[in-house]
Amino acid sequence: MKRFFTFIFILLLIVAGYFIYQKFGQAQPKEINNFSDCAAKGNPVTESYPRQCSTNGKTFTEDVAIQTGKEDKIIASKPQALDTVENPIIIEGQARGSWFFEASFPVKLVDASGNILGTGLATTSADWTTDNFIPFRAELKYNATEDGSGRIILARDNPSGLAQNDDSIEIPVHYKSTIGQMKVKVFFQNAELDAATDYDCGKVLATEREVDQTESVAQAALEELLKGPTAAEKDLGFTTMINDRVKVQSLTIDNGVAKADFSADLENGVSGSCRVAGIEAQIIETLKQFSTVKSVVISIDGQTEDILQP
Repeated sequence: MKRFFTFIFILLLIVAGYFIYQKFGQAQPKEINNFSDCAAKGNPVTESYPRQCSTNGKTFTEDVAIQTGKEDKIIASKPQALDTVENPIIIEGQARGSWFFEASFPVKLVDASGNILGTGLATTSADWTTDNFIPFRAELKYNATEDGSGRIILARDNPSGLAQNDDSIEIPVHYKSTIGQMKVKVFFQNAELDAATDYDCGKVLATEREVDQTESVAQAALEELLKGPTAAEKDLGFTTMINDRVKVQSLTIDNGVAKADFSADLENGVSGSCRVAGIEAQIIETLKQFSTVKSVVISIDGQTEDILQP
């Protein structure tokens, strides 16, 4: 009997030791407290931006902030790393004046193999002859036959050509294909490019825009016109006499006559023959770029009489 109790006691010690080992003797799994650890463990990851990983009721978001190591020289606020961009790409941020030359520096988009898809200039309206941070903006147009991934490169302007003065940062992005886009012209005033001695309110000059492929190309051109000049176009001297917030309410083209109806904002606050001539010229020339349009009738809320009075 004594041997039996001794056996039972030893067995209990073994069982207790086993449970103690299981609880305290084995290495505890590493606690997951960030996206990388969560994804490394094979937990499900969403395709959202930024990506997210979930485990044990917790969700961790991927940190996609780009660290260039040159934040003391240039900081790009738009686009962010891994953003999906479309044509044209709007690039904004701030950089020290030493990054510019003549108020600009080059930007480009390259694909995963380093092939250049588009180039442009980032410009500033601030005094660039400073070492302080000043804002910049660029509209980068590119051509791509399919969606892909690449890099936007913002390079320090280096007129000296010396390698030691080269510098740049890169922003990884996903870009959309430009297939299915088409070019249209919009017409604005431009006193700087107009070589005429006497300024003519009704004289307008063309600038090109890219729009999505559409059968309503004339309406697309009008809608681009109503957006006004882009920042890059303003830098070239383009201006508009058309008010903000004007909408195209309808557009029909029949037997060479384009009838364009606009919202009342078109004539709000408008006075003077010069302003009226400029508005009419912008609309008429933008529509007459198309071979199907021989003449233009402008209306406001369906009215053609007593509108756009000088």
